[in-house]
Amino acid sequence: MSELTDVVNSLEIKFARLVQRLNVLEAENTELKKTLLSAEEEIRRNEKQLDSIYEKYESLRLASSLLGSEENRRDTKLKINSLIKEIDQCIAHLTK
Repeated sequence: MSELTDVVNSLEIKFARLVQRLNVLEAENTELKKTLLSAEEEIRRNEKQLDSIYEKYESLRLASSLLGSEENRRDTKLKINSLIKEIDQCIAHLTK
């Protein structure tokens, strides 16, 4: 009988430890979920910021090419010549 009591006590102790471990793991899981949500939100903010910065970069690059910066001078001349040809064509169509 004493042996059966020892087995039951041992099982109760193990069960209590398992329940305690389960509680710890559930708390850790909850904390990790919060951290994950926070990280996902930060990633979304960073992606939006990156998109905004890229749009500004493209605008500045275009403005720089239109102002005739040294590295984009050829592209600027080609764009201006293309626009002049289009204007000339429009004028030709209007005079007909």
